[in-house]
Amino acid sequence: QVQLVESGGGLVQAGGSLRLACAASGRSLTSYAMAWFRQSPGKEREFVSYINRSGTGKYYADSVKGRFTISRDNAKNTVYLQMNSLKPEDTAVYYCAAGPYYSTTAQYDYWGQGTQVTVSS
Repeated sequence: QVQLVESGGGLVQAGGSLRLACAASGRSLTSYAMAWFRQSPGKEREFVSYINRSGTGKYYADSVKGRFTISRDNAKNTVYLQMNSLKPEDTAVYYCAAGPYYSTTAQYDYWGQGTQVTVSS
């Protein structure tokens, strides 16, 4: 079992930055690909980014490409999402996920509880 806890969300003005963190416990994250998803009220959960086990492979949704950066520190068992040039449409609850394979769909075995990101205009 893997427990994931997100942190770093908050309220920020448009154009600002936030860094989300996803800390894992229970097992080493080196066995898992990691991803970030987000969900806004009334919308389905949306893929944001994934990173492979070694950190050498990354992929981003078109809506965040060039603004968000995913990274991982396997020694700290933590995955990050650096979010720059934030827009009001980035407002959502952000979830991290872990699974044996990377995917843009929600086919991950473990999920965090989410952290709220609100971007004001």
